[in-house]
Amino acid sequence: MKRYRSQQRTRRSRRTRRRPGLRWRLARALMALVATLLLLAVLVVLLFRWFDPPYSMYMVTEGAPGTVPSLRTTWQPLEALPVHVALAVVAAEDQRFPQHRGFDWVSIRQALEQRLDGGSLRGASTISQQVSKNLFLWHGRSFVRKAVEAGFTLAIEALWPKARILEVYLNIAEWGPGIFGIEAAAGYHYGVPARSLSREQAAALAAVLPSPRSWSPTSSSETVAQRRQWVERQMDQLGTGWLDPVRVDSVVPASGS
Repeated sequence: MKRYRSQQRTRRSRRTRRRPGLRWRLARALMALVATLLLLAVLVVLLFRWFDPPYSMYMVTEGAPGTVPSLRTTWQPLEALPVHVALAVVAAEDQRFPQHRGFDWVSIRQALEQRLDGGSLRGASTISQQVSKNLFLWHGRSFVRKAVEAGFTLAIEALWPKARILEVYLNIAEWGPGIFGIEAAAGYHYGVPARSLSREQAAALAAVLPSPRSWSPTSSSETVAQRRQWVERQMDQLGTGWLDPVRVDSVVPASGS
């Protein structure tokens, strides 16, 4: 009887010793998987510093199902565009873009204060965050997606010059239903190449960025007209020199894909 009990204790002891080993192996495998995914993400971000992405995740998943090849954008280097095109977008979407490192904490605090005062929760996403979301991720409001977006935002701010971030944004942003990139937007709405956009046209295009599937820069909507005028006033206040730190930033020549 004593021998039987001794054998039971021995078997239990062996199982106890095995369990921590199994848990440790699973933990190591999980850590290795996470590390591999992080490394792949960093490599992809680094790749797009030099190579122009032919599509964004948003184009593929939300753009126009079944017609993805037609969505490929005609890439426009930042230096080939008039200064007022980039300035209009920054004035409309992220005025502190030349200053922040991916997150505009001033706008975030103001948005939270407005919410606490009973107002609606307005967006405070920077251009860097929008590039991260549209280029790499799915759209949604989960904490997981926001956490992944924050990681990509930190990566592109660390690995890309500011000029590259702005250039990618201009070339993957949606400017109407299924209209992606500033070149496609200029051609569709005004029948001109992006390099020929006037200051007013650039302001009108920037004005519809918050809701490109509901607003059109060429419509007679009072909402769009008021927002265009607001964008132009912001451009006047910022001045063309506001983007000097961005435009003189080292843009590594990118290769079309």
